[in-house]
Amino acid sequence: MEEKQRKRRDFRQNVAIALLSVSAVILFAQTQLYNLGVDIGSSYFDRLTGVPVQTDSAAGGQLSDLAAPVRVAVTGTYGRYANVTLTTADQELFSPLSTLLCGILGSAQTYTTCGGQEFLDALSGPSVYYDFLSPLPLSVIAGFVDAEWDVELSARRLVVSAQGDSVVLYLLDDAGRYLRCATAVSAAELEEAVSHYELGNDMFAFDGAESNSHYQEISPLSLLPAELPALPCLTVDSSLSDTTWLLNALGFNPNTQNRYQESSGTEVIMEGERALYIRPDNSIYYQSGGEPFLTISAAEEVPTLREAAAGTGLLLNALLSPITSDAGLYLESIRQNGAVTVLCFAYQVSGVPIRLSGGCAAEVTLTGNAVSALSLRFRQYAIAGEDSLLLPLRQAVAIAAKQQGAELTIGYADNGGSTISATWLAD
Repeated sequence: MEEKQRKRRDFRQNVAIALLSVSAVILFAQTQLYNLGVDIGSSYFDRLTGVPVQTDSAAGGQLSDLAAPVRVAVTGTYGRYANVTLTTADQELFSPLSTLLCGILGSAQTYTTCGGQEFLDALSGPSVYYDFLSPLPLSVIAGFVDAEWDVELSARRLVVSAQGDSVVLYLLDDAGRYLRCATAVSAAELEEAVSHYELGNDMFAFDGAESNSHYQEISPLSLLPAELPALPCLTVDSSLSDTTWLLNALGFNPNTQNRYQESSGTEVIMEGERALYIRPDNSIYYQSGGEPFLTISAAEEVPTLREAAAGTGLLLNALLSPITSDAGLYLESIRQNGAVTVLCFAYQVSGVPIRLSGGCAAEVTLTGNAVSALSLRFRQYAIAGEDSLLLPLRQAVAIAAKQQGAELTIGYADNGGSTISATWLAD
């Protein structure tokens, strides 16, 4: 009996010694690699053992964690409040409207078509107008306010309007149809949301159409604040002096020698079937080669549009986190065909969109829940300390009127210079 106990004790001791030896080797390796300047993230030893890097970018993340720009107009009996510099993440200013929209979308019933004039008339009485800048699936918009919506429908503009004692939701969908839905929200709940805002003289273009012919020539849904917002000038930088963090974030060995430069100046880094292209303008293009190194959370093999939007948004935010910038990315469009989902993102600063020449700021292609391709244009924006000079409203309307039906908005136009200013845009 004593002999068996001794053997078991010796065996446990040998196992403990072996484990301690392995720990010592790993600790020594980490120390030496650190001294050599090698960044050893959690994926480093996965590479040594041949384990693919899995980046579950959406774990625990929700769309409501992301900031989406939204223009709003709150209309009461005696005036209107408008805000063209707002995001869904603004807890102070957007919270009452978020709660209202959550209840609206959570209780919306069957939608039917209506006329454009009925849509405009809904804005003349107690109402709230939401403009998400570009058409998005209603399931994604619902995600911004933690609501549920399972109808396959995309819209950019939503109007919540009192109709007697109840509230009706109006939509202008991506096909140009005007739709309406009954909801379970009461007119009293809408009135309570409206009461949070100081109503003034902000207007839509259709409000001024009778008194000024120029207003008749632009889009009637151009939202025009009576007092122009003070928007800062921005400095712009696109430099990538060190790409070690970028390679680590994408699961590449930052010290790999499997790299070369093309005649165009583009640097190409290869690892397995994957490739990363760093262009001279510091934009990047990533191809997975079919290897699922970057993934997002999804309940099924193919993510829902809501899961895809949340996962890629959080992935891009994580990718850009080492870069100091006063601007962030927001979802501009999403489309899905079978197992393939393509999402485009743009930059915004304090709810004001930044228009980049040459297309979107980032594009992510998902095959299932894996990132098969990713392009990103690195732009760092910093507040310059002086305000942009905007044309007075009447002059801006007169100029925009030369483009029949154009919508007049405020935004930044980034054409590649080192500084940009907010300006009127007519689309």
